[in-house]
Amino acid sequence: MAMGKSGEIFTDINVTPLTDVFLVLLVIMILVAPLVNMSVLKVDPPVASSSRPPEPDKGPKIDVNVTAAGVVTVNGTNVSPVDTQHVQQVIQAEQQKAGTEDLPLNLSSDADSLQKHVVAVMDAAAGAGIKRMRVMPLRK
Repeated sequence: MAMGKSGEIFTDINVTPLTDVFLVLLVIMILVAPLVNMSVLKVDPPVASSSRPPEPDKGPKIDVNVTAAGVVTVNGTNVSPVDTQHVQQVIQAEQQKAGTEDLPLNLSSDADSLQKHVVAVMDAAAGAGIKRMRVMPLRK
């Protein structure tokens, strides 16, 4: 501990080194900031290895549509209000009807549909054991 002339304890903090460090950091930030704005992040989209699109799945599949109004249909069966348990039961019924659990699921949704409805359908599909899922915009 530092002692003054009169024997008192010196309790003041010397802020000069701290101020020097902050000023150096400020100068560095002022010099680097324009360089960050000038750099452009260029991202190239992936290139397909084949020239033709993949063929659609043949055989039984599950088509799920989610509209902007919150209406969910599973292979034409209306499942509203959207409840994860109910959607999962309908998907499992479709799996039993097809005789297999390895069915692809095509999930189509409106651009204006709520995210919670789409996520509820995805959660229900995962609970039903769906391994292959395709998410696409709803065709009108």
